[in-house]
Amino acid sequence: MFLVGLTGGIASGKSAVSSMLRELGCPIIDADVVARKVVEPHTPAYSRIVYHFGHEVLLENGQIDRQKLGQIIFAHEEKRRLLNSITHPEIHKAMLKEIVFYFLRGYLFDLQHFVAKAEMGVIFKRKSVTLYSDPATQLQRLMQRDNLTQEQAEQRVAAQMPLNEKRGLANHVIENSGSREDTHRQVLRLHTKLEDSMDFLLVRVIAVAATAGLSGMLLYAAKLLLS
Repeated sequence: MFLVGLTGGIASGKSAVSSMLRELGCPIIDADVVARKVVEPHTPAYSRIVYHFGHEVLLENGQIDRQKLGQIIFAHEEKRRLLNSITHPEIHKAMLKEIVFYFLRGYLFDLQHFVAKAEMGVIFKRKSVTLYSDPATQLQRLMQRDNLTQEQAEQRVAAQMPLNEKRGLANHVIENSGSREDTHRQVLRLHTKLEDSMDFLLVRVIAVAATAGLSGMLLYAAKLLLS
């Protein structure tokens, strides 16, 4: 299995494209969903967030108030770095578990809906797909989706890597400034390319060879111990 990082800026359409790919049978690991799970009450990340940010970032039911926490971290760079240092390691561990699950089930590729940061190991080969929306469309979508003022929306956009930079690093780009139908056509073309890719064969060979080598080493060690 090889990994495909589905990236893009805030409100660039990652959830919509993920849904299209899921309908085509692609396994999706949604970092936004994982990020919510790792900060649920009684988790290590939850406890550290409450310790550093206080009970004022909690809702009445004890859950993290994501809107209030977002207002804090997007207004203070050091607070955002602190939150990332708490949540990112937990997110990476949870995503790695899901990657192994899909790998063992024999999927050819796995799409990760997130902003890729860390390499996940030598047995995986990564491709990246960036969703691009022009700045005006992105800002308008964000304001409508999260009920933000223009200033609040601009703060959130400015806190991320510019989409033009992400686009330059991608293997594939989906232009998502137009209609849903146009985006869907691009998703279908992307899916065909991924299905036709032979990258997974090399990855499987490496994984099998590594497993066989480990098994041989364990057998040799057992013989030495028993001799």
